[in-house]
Amino acid sequence: MLQRYMTTLSLFTTLSDADLLSRVVVLAGTERAATAELIAALAEVDGRRLYLGAGCSSLFTYCTQILHLSESAAYARIQAARTARCHPAILERLVAGSLTLTSVYLLAPVLTPANCSELLDAAAHKSKRDVEQLVARVRPQPPVPSVVRKLPARATSAPVLLAEQEPTGRAAMMCGTTTILPARQPTTPRFVVQPLAPEMYKVQFTLSREGHGTLRRAQDLLRHSVPTGDVAAIFERALKLLVEDLERSRLAATARPQRERQSDPRSRHIPSAVKRAVWRRDRGRCAFVGTEGRCTERGLLQIHHLVPFADGGETTEGNLQLRCAAHNRHEADLWFGPGGAGSVREQSQPHG
Repeated sequence: MLQRYMTTLSLFTTLSDADLLSRVVVLAGTERAATAELIAALAEVDGRRLYLGAGCSSLFTYCTQILHLSESAAYARIQAARTARCHPAILERLVAGSLTLTSVYLLAPVLTPANCSELLDAAAHKSKRDVEQLVARVRPQPPVPSVVRKLPARATSAPVLLAEQEPTGRAAMMCGTTTILPARQPTTPRFVVQPLAPEMYKVQFTLSREGHGTLRRAQDLLRHSVPTGDVAAIFERALKLLVEDLERSRLAATARPQRERQSDPRSRHIPSAVKRAVWRRDRGRCAFVGTEGRCTERGLLQIHHLVPFADGGETTEGNLQLRCAAHNRHEADLWFGPGGAGSVREQSQPHG
């Protein structure tokens, strides 16, 4: 078996770039079809309760102990199977790739026969964050109160709890007469931004002692304008000031741009006016366009010379574009050869 997979791996190394990418697309489609077929089969196994005859007390136990799926994979597929029994259209969308298992989990609590088609269309090819927004519009949640509390001391080691069976009672969601399992929550705290309603978000994170002291100081100083000391109001004001400061330092943003003297296009220095123009034109997003469309990255952006500065490229708006760090390096490798850009002074500047 190992030899078979080693042979398969070596086969891919002989493919051209175009053939390899084509093969990956085919394999992804095959995986989606196999996953949808497995989900349909699990739905029938669940309906007949065949896992009992296999010596398992639940479908979850059957998936983890007999099919050897991970716990998270079992939860996702069981939930998708039970949701698909109520809304079979999910299966064909999983095959087509317009819907993911994560999207099914998020949509499951709000899907009804009346809104199923509309919500599935709206969730097509959307990211997890977009689907969360969609769910928040369908079922908005009330805002959570601002709370600051001290956490208990962190233990040196925490016990790991292994699920023996499916959750019941309040831990489960219902779809007709069928139980839909929620995704397993991580046992360690993490930064969370969760939409509650179309214009409201729940934000959860942990502050250090110093950060907590700074927050308290800000509350005291803002009592005249924020009498309640509301944490959300303070963070909104602080974030606005932070973004304005970052835009000034990195994007040369200003409400009153000064008239700059004529710059030398042969200089590496990028004038502030040119930075602002490039940012506006590229809309704060990597402008690299590949075979599957334009890059969506908005972080770690750099100003990139289309014709490298080292090869005589001018520092003008027409020769500059925004690039994420990965595509900036990629284009440098294409121009100078793999690794060749390392010997040439980098022609880009950080831009966010």
